Formats: sequence, C-alpha cells, structure tokens
Amino acid sequence: MSADVADTNKIKVSATRSLSSKLLGLTILFVLFAEILMFVPSVANFRIEWLKERLNTAGAASVLISTETSADLSRAAQDEVLMATGAKAIALRTGGVARLVVVAQMPPQVDDMVNVNSFSPIDAIVDAFDTMVFGGDKALRVVGKIGDSEQIIEMVLKDDKLREAMLIYARNVALISLLISVLTALLVFLAINRIMIKPARAITRSMLKFAANPSAPDAITQFKDSNDEMGIAARELTSMQRQMQNTLRSQKRLADLGLAVSKINHDMRNILASAQLMSDMLADSDDPAVKRFGPKLVRTLDRAVNYTNDVLSYGKAQEQTPERRRIALSSVIEDVRDHLGVAADEGLEFASAVDNAFEVDADPEQLFRVLHNLCRNAVQAMRDDQMPSSIKRLDISATKDGANIIIHVEDTGPGLPQKALDNLFSAFKGSARHNGTGLGLAIAHELITAHGGSIKLREGRTVGTHFEIHLPQILGDKLAAKETMTGLNPSEN
Repeated sequence: MSADVADTNKIKVSATRSLSSKLLGLTILFVLFAEILMFVPSVANFRIEWLKERLNTAGAASVLISTETSADLSRAAQDEVLMATGAKAIALRTGGVARLVVVAQMPPQVDDMVNVNSFSPIDAIVDAFDTMVFGGDKALRVVGKIGDSEQIIEMVLKDDKLREAMLIYARNVALISLLISVLTALLVFLAINRIMIKPARAITRSMLKFAANPSAPDAITQFKDSNDEMGIAARELTSMQRQMQNTLRSQKRLADLGLAVSKINHDMRNILASAQLMSDMLADSDDPAVKRFGPKLVRTLDRAVNYTNDVLSYGKAQEQTPERRRIALSSVIEDVRDHLGVAADEGLEFASAVDNAFEVDADPEQLFRVLHNLCRNAVQAMRDDQMPSSIKRLDISATKDGANIIIHVEDTGPGLPQKALDNLFSAFKGSARHNGTGLGLAIAHELITAHGGSIKLREGRTVGTHFEIHLPQILGDKLAAKETMTGLNPSEN
C-alpha cells in the first residue's frame, strides 16, 4: 500500500471550504437578499406614512383654526400650533376654494411635490432613496385629503426631519434583518447539517477508509437505515464496497492460483513430455486397439499440457482468438466421448443425434473444450447421483437456425443447485460440486463469446440440465455467398 493511499483517511477540509461554511454563508446571503427586497418598499412606505401623519396633523389643526370656536385663539398661538407640525406653510382647500392658513419662513422654491393619495410604487421608491441620499435641505410640497373628507390640505416643509427619521428607520430595519438572517441561517444550517452534511461526511469517511485498505475486515462501514436520498446513497455505497471486496478476493485467488500453476507447470511439462515419448512407441505396435487409441492418447497428452495453462491464462489474460474453419461436429463429439471414458456398465448413456455430414464453423480445439467441460460436468453430476433407479443419459444434438448453429447438451442428472444458478458462468462461484472451482462453465462461456455466440441454460426443467450453444456461421455465410456468385451466368456478371 502506498503512502498516498495510506494517508487518504487523514485528509481534512479547511473550515472555509467545507460544505457547512458554504451553506451557512449562502443562507445568510440569500436571507439578506430577501430582506433587501422587503427593505426597499418598506422604506418607501415609511416615507409616505410619515408625510401622511404630518399632513393629517396639519389638517386637523387647520380645521380647528378655521372654525369660530378658535376665534379667541391668538395668531401667535395659532402659528405655534401649526409650526409644531414642522410645516413652513399650510393651505386648506374646501369646495375648490383654497385658503392659506399660515405662512412662516416660506422657502424660495419647492424642490418636489408629493401626493400621498396618488403615487406609483416605483416613484415612491425612487423618491425615498433620493431623500435618504441627497435630502436634508430640500423643500417638499405635500398634498392629501384630510381623513375621509373631501377637504384637501397642502403643506410645505423641509425634508431634514423626514430624512433623519428615515435613516433611523433604515438602521433599525437593517439590524433586525441581519439578526433574522443570522438566526434563520443558523436554524437552516443545523437542520441541513443533521440531515445532509453529517451523513455526507460519514459517507466520505467511509470511502476514504475503504480506499486506504479495501481488503480489511472493518473496511466496510455500516450506516443507519434511512429512506431518504442520503440513506439510499449510503446503502448503495455499502453494496458497492462489498461487491468490490468480493471482486478483490476473487482476483487474489486468481493471482494465487496462477502463481501455483506457474510453479508446477514446468515440472508437469517434463512429465508429460516423457509420457509423449513413450506413447510414440505405441505407433509401432501391431495391436489394432493400440493403433486405434494411440493417436488419441497422444492428443490427450497434448491437451493435458494445454489444460495446465487454462487456469493460468484465465487468471492473467484472455483466450486466444479462435481459428475458425469448417469441421464435422460429430467428430468433435466422438472425441469428447472418448475422453470422458463413459462405460456402459456404470449405467451412463452418451447419445449423439448429430449426423456425420453436419458441419459447423468454429475453432475445433476450443469447441472441444466447450463441449468437454459441459459434458464432463453432466457426467460427474450423474455419477454422483445416488438414485439407483434414475435414468442417466447425456444427449447432444444440433440444429440450424438461419445463420446460427444451435448445439444442445442435455442430461438427466439432479440439476444445478441454487448457488450455481445464481453465479452461472462465474469463476470460483458457479460450481455445482463442493470441491469444484466453476472454471469449466466460465471458460466455456468465454470461448463461445469469443466466437461471437452465446451459451445459456434452458430454465423451467424439473430434471437435469439443458445448455444451448448458439454459434454464428461466419464462414458458412461467406461460402454460401461465394457459391451464389459462382452460380451466376456471365450475363449476370
């Protein structure tokens, strides 16, 4: 294990880059943005309400001064009452007739006019910020109705008091908005930290721990059950880690097996080479049985050398590219029968329904290995079957399906156990026997796939197994096309 991998569990995320800090900061910004959206119209509304309040006060005082009951009120007292509103001049309009109620220090010019009963929201916002930024020394003419009456009051006043009140209001609103933003962000942070950030940290720690030592017994973290997205992600992570751990174990077994085979391969070759030399002497024998089985014995020894490489090649590399050619399928089946050594006296029957003229486009050696592995598994299963009354028969047949050849391998054995069915064609997992490796079906699947075909198990059988091998006939199509072209007349060419 490298130092980089070993130190992955020590990786720390800085506070400024952590998801928690980003979440807290973004929440504060978003809440402040929302508060700003509410702050702008609230300041404009405060300005209008402040002016309405002054206008209503001036209107009430003006109506009082205009009545006869105020006749005894001196002018100085009237001016003092009216000036308390902050106005420089006040006029009362009744029935279309305007009457100047009081004037004191009239400014030379009016900078802006505000109708508190008729204004647009955009204009109100613009005027409010104009007062806050550039106000303090402007004269405003404010117009509005007195309550629900038809009387209209007009007043001229300086905007310094208005600007001061607006700044105080804006400061208070800003402080309250900031406080609300911080509290809201904190509550959102605590909720999301518990729901998302904390589980995400646990998943991250689990990945770093597994990456540091995937084969360790405690490398897989068990998470609490949860039905939300984080819980699903945690369960999927645990599942992937478990699958990867099993894959690593299988790879290690393959590596160990390849190492063991490479150690014995050299000595095995020497032993088999000696056996080949002795078998060559059988060629000089006049015994018909020896002449018949001698060549097969030589081929068997050659295949034994190749079989010692099967496990090693499966664990380290892929099979060689098939060398396809037209062969008689019956001869391959006969060769498989001889190598299996099925004896009639042991109650096993090997039957082939393939005609001698039936040809197939395939690599003869690889096709032999496929059929030999399938048939050997079937024969061993039937030999291990302890039911004396059962019929033990292995049938091989073949059919044509368009451009494909389908080879059927059927037996009447006990069938495959559930473990083998769940791990079919998987090395070291799909064995039907207690001491098996499952390499036979795995190698057969790889060889057929290299031919561009497929191998599958027919399901739904109550007795025995039935494998189907689908082989595309590439050379057969080319030959048929060539024959078709050859049969054309010159005019058609």
